[in-house]
Amino acid sequence: MATTEHSELSAKQNGNGNGTYDPESNRMEALKHFRSAASVQMSPELFEKLYLSPPNTVHGDLRRTFGNPTPIALVGFLLAFTPLSCDLMAWRGAGGSGAASNGPYIFMGGLLMLVGGILEWVLGNSFPAVVFCSFGGFWFSYGATLIPAFASFASYAPADAASPAEGLTTQGWNASFGFWLLFMGVLTTIFFVCSLRTNVVFVTIFFSLLLCFFLLTAGFWALADDFVGNAALANKLIIGGGACGFVCCLAGWYILLAIMLAIVDFPIQIPVGDLSSVIKGKSDKERVD
Repeated sequence: MATTEHSELSAKQNGNGNGTYDPESNRMEALKHFRSAASVQMSPELFEKLYLSPPNTVHGDLRRTFGNPTPIALVGFLLAFTPLSCDLMAWRGAGGSGAASNGPYIFMGGLLMLVGGILEWVLGNSFPAVVFCSFGGFWFSYGATLIPAFASFASYAPADAASPAEGLTTQGWNASFGFWLLFMGVLTTIFFVCSLRTNVVFVTIFFSLLLCFFLLTAGFWALADDFVGNAALANKLIIGGGACGFVCCLAGWYILLAIMLAIVDFPIQIPVGDLSSVIKGKSDKERVD
């Protein structure tokens, strides 16, 4: 009796009824369990935390095939914007519009955010895709502005200027640069409104960021009106913009930590204040009606 039971148990463990080892049967059984585990649906709160977007329906299983690109874009944003915010606040004598970090602006802020945005688009996450690609383009553009070869400020320098950098002191350059920051603020305002369906931390990021852009716009326009006479006012506005940017970065580091803890299934999770279930979408209301 004991011998028979032992034989049956061995046969089941070996994946067939003949008592012999069948690697193909074992492999298929393992694959079956793997597929069952992969089919587990994540909660709307977890989805929104990982992808910074309310759950949406897409065709295919790309989210199960590929990793989460959201932290890649966030890392690029934070490692470009955090030092720039410190530069704008002139901490430890920093300044020069953050030109010392031009490499990180291009190869971390620009490249990582663009790659992250494209991968979000592949996964069907439209909102973070638009956000990341937009700011990836911003960092590429800002980095190019600080490179003399692009002649951003050299084009405004007087004909008898001793250095192309004299273009930075002209009314034309400061007014024109201010317009770019103004409309980045407008774009960020749109993102802020849309983020009201994501989470509290993401809302904080966009709100502080739009304040940053508008304060910087005011600072550069003050320099355009009177570069010397408005220098003190412009400096205060730019420092204020840097402070708002630093608040944005603090929120960004927090949400990056929250996402990474969720990715590795860390035993301690930190909240981000999910809003996707608080502010119902139009389609959700239509289903209720």
